[in-house]
Amino acid sequence: MSRFSTRTALAAVGALAVVAFGLTACAPPGESGGAPADASGDSLGTVKVGALATPAGDILNFVQENLAEEAGLTIEFVEFTDYNTPNTSLAEGSTDANLFQNSTFLANFNSSTGGELVDAGEIYLPTAAFYSDTVDSLDDLEDGATISIPNDPTNEGRALKILAAEGLIETTDEPTTIADVTDNPKNFQFVEIENASLPQAVADSDAAFVTLAFALPAGLSADEAILVEGADSDYYNILATTPELEDDPRIAKLKELLLSDETKAFIEETWGGLVVPAES
Repeated sequence: MSRFSTRTALAAVGALAVVAFGLTACAPPGESGGAPADASGDSLGTVKVGALATPAGDILNFVQENLAEEAGLTIEFVEFTDYNTPNTSLAEGSTDANLFQNSTFLANFNSSTGGELVDAGEIYLPTAAFYSDTVDSLDDLEDGATISIPNDPTNEGRALKILAAEGLIETTDEPTTIADVTDNPKNFQFVEIENASLPQAVADSDAAFVTLAFALPAGLSADEAILVEGADSDYYNILATTPELEDDPRIAKLKELLLSDETKAFIEETWGGLVVPAES
């Protein structure tokens, strides 16, 4: 081969290599060589999930670190610090799913905003509890005692239902605010407070109702509670998503991993009954 022909052939090979590299670099998520693949070699890509740091964030991180790669999925945990913004973020498309609320909370959000977010299934129960620095039991609360409760309709109703089940008050069938208290024989003074502030309210009230997502970071444990919600609660947290993604294989795989035996064991070992895994 002539010197000219050799140079021409080498140039052609180099050009093909550049083109091949460019095609690989421009491959969409889930198709590039760096994306995780499941046992069949298929990649599902990335799913962005909004949640509070604990317990949902801890659970999502466990699944990402231990189960997701083999399943061909990448989980990107997007942290929130309150109950107000995760659904808005999901509705606006900033996340693909979220894990922080129960079905009643989701229904209230949809009703109040005209939203269409969907329930993809129960994942775990973050038990809530009443805490007190002054009494050892709800029955020990005196007439006129102050009780701090959440100010969102779902968790406020949740607290009121527990008090009613204990025979301390009477309410309508589905209470959402203190206006739904129909009988208050001990004249409890209810203080409605944003969820994130309730751990601090324990010291300022005779009792306070704190959900787990805020009790754990504040160092509140079951040993300090004067009443812990039972596992038969209706307030299991759900995986929520949009109608467009309801049948997306990433959502289906994420749910499968969240309900796996490995994840259930992690939940039980980490929180010892304060977080209750849902049945598959």
